[in-house]
Amino acid sequence: MVKEKLVVLKEAEITNNCPECFNQDMKLTFYQKHLFQTLYHRTTATITHQIKCNKCKKIIYPVNWTEDIERVFEYYQKMINPEKASIKFTPLFYMLILSPFLIAGIVYYLYQSGIISI
Repeated sequence: MVKEKLVVLKEAEITNNCPECFNQDMKLTFYQKHLFQTLYHRTTATITHQIKCNKCKKIIYPVNWTEDIERVFEYYQKMINPEKASIKFTPLFYMLILSPFLIAGIVYYLYQSGIISI
């Protein structure tokens, strides 16, 4: 079962007018998607964003953006530094890969020692 997690890359308080309530208190957040599974953790190249008004608590979608919001968004988008897309394997993965070799080595050692015969 794969678990998704959006890791915050950058948060910024912006002072543009909210298109819904016309307040000047909004938050721009950039996220990077991470996938967690029992055998590996994967960092994807998927970057998402969200602009939320702190007063009316509504999410401002790109359809409602003004030119000022677009300019501020483009500015902050250039400032983010996402992690490279990568895969990190868990210790369970390495145990599953190495255990057949370990068992074969033990059986071979016991065979050579004369403890077991095949």
